[in-house]
Amino acid sequence: MKTTLLLVFLFFVKHVIAQSPVITSWLQNTSGKKGSHYVSGNSVAVQDNDSANVQTVYYSNNWVYIRTKGIPSYTTGPFLDGNPSLASNQNAIFKISRNPIQNTGTLTATTAGNVGVFINGIALFDYRDGVSWRNSTSSLAGGPLGGAGDGVWNRDAIVAEKGGFDCSKGHPAMGNYHHHQNPSAFKLDQTIISTICNLYNADGLYVIDDTKHSPLLGFAYDGFPIYGAYGYYNTNGTGGISRMKSNFRLRNISVRNTYYTGASVTAGPNVSITYPLGYFREDYEFVASADPNCLDIHNGRFCVTPEYPAGVYAYFCTVDSNWNSAYPYVIGPTFYGTKTTTKVTSITESVTVYPAPATSNFLMRLYIEGLYLTNNTMSSALGNTNADSVTIQLRSTVSPYAGLYSTSTTITTGGIINLNLPYLYSGNSYYIVVKHRNAIETWSKKPVTITSLNNTYYFEPY
Repeated sequence: MKTTLLLVFLFFVKHVIAQSPVITSWLQNTSGKKGSHYVSGNSVAVQDNDSANVQTVYYSNNWVYIRTKGIPSYTTGPFLDGNPSLASNQNAIFKISRNPIQNTGTLTATTAGNVGVFINGIALFDYRDGVSWRNSTSSLAGGPLGGAGDGVWNRDAIVAEKGGFDCSKGHPAMGNYHHHQNPSAFKLDQTIISTICNLYNADGLYVIDDTKHSPLLGFAYDGFPIYGAYGYYNTNGTGGISRMKSNFRLRNISVRNTYYTGASVTAGPNVSITYPLGYFREDYEFVASADPNCLDIHNGRFCVTPEYPAGVYAYFCTVDSNWNSAYPYVIGPTFYGTKTTTKVTSITESVTVYPAPATSNFLMRLYIEGLYLTNNTMSSALGNTNADSVTIQLRSTVSPYAGLYSTSTTITTGGIINLNLPYLYSGNSYYIVVKHRNAIETWSKKPVTITSLNNTYYFEPY
């Protein structure tokens, strides 16, 4: 990528606002795009037959229904821990409340299987993989290992199954492809802890950006929204952008015979190289903090977000300073709200179909060096109110950075470009490239994720 003679100032993508985020935020497949997967040993993706992302969104006064096959638009696999499954059609309809409420009674624990749905129709699981310690045999059992453990010391999937996650940090359970953690690809972390992306390159659901509020990524089974790793420092939307921090900490123990509450329990294995601290969920304790960017015991907080300017309870995908996933990862160990979301086989009430918009409004401001005058104005090379013409491209974030979309347009003398971007490009990350006849092409410094409503991006050229 080359340096530029263009000064790019900023751009933003804006969708028409209609209804509420639980209706409008889903990534609907309007292009017929299908899923794909890698086979171990082959870095060329295999095209699948099932449509990716969300197929249809319906809503009534109280519910939203999401029809999805559970296949992401990013390439899945391979799963190098012996997992025999591939991501396969789930033919699912998720029924999600439009009016989530706080659970003021006995809290509901997260369970094995689906605990949320991402905006691309992919399932969210909690920390567990179904394996726990069996004291009577001094071994692990359950889940993919077979048998049943004691259910006292429960294995953490993010730690134990890292070798089986694909580049996008996902894997299937009996064909149900899902994420347990922040769905940003391993290759995009500050410290890369898996080499899977070296050969099997793929994108995740979004790209972490520590300069702006993370996008809305999905909804928990209690109906409350899930965001990425960064939010406003203060709950009222002030204080700048900050990483949202888990308040769970590893306990200072060498033997496993009590919980952090002090209760004595059936013993697990001693802390060792084989079973390090963090291998089991019960290795953590919750320590509350007064810092506003530290989350509660459910891994969320009530706060202002871009989609909810009046405030909402929201979960966050927690990561550490290296952007590696941090327990409890997304939700847990209990839900904040009343769990109401279910998978249904049909819709039994009158509903309205929410159509995906045909286009997204794309607004960019830039100044061409050779035409720039002063006070953010340019002279006109065209002899009218427009300064000149340029070409705007969206390019893949995966080498060799193929061009995915290109259009020619004009710039006003005030530096404004206004065009309609096909909606099918929403929900993915791209390098933005600007070309002008008198300048070297300009690439955005980072991939830019075009996702939810009213995103604003500060464009940094290489």
